[in-house]
Amino acid sequence: MKKLVVLFNLKTETDVEAYENWAKTVDIPTAGSLPSIDSFEVLKSVCLFGSDDTPPYQYVEVLAINNLDTLGNDVSSEEMQKVAAQFQEFADNPTFILMENI
Repeated sequence: MKKLVVLFNLKTETDVEAYENWAKTVDIPTAGSLPSIDSFEVLKSVCLFGSDDTPPYQYVEVLAINNLDTLGNDVSSEEMQKVAAQFQEFADNPTFILMENI
């Protein structure tokens, strides 16, 4: 199974509560219900384990993809394009990494 990992920080002008509310009420339910997605989590960084340094990313999204071939069609839907545009309003230069188990 492939996974899509998205690493990002919020834009400086973004209200954290507004983003987290949107993630819980819009992003997770919408993207998580796509046929090509088995699960979708948004994780908030707490700390760098064993360090006082700030984590390099505030949030990490992990999407378990059951069908990479249909993912493109799923994310190109009008509803997902709207969600993606909203995400871009919150996130500052997100990094998308496609991964697989070894």
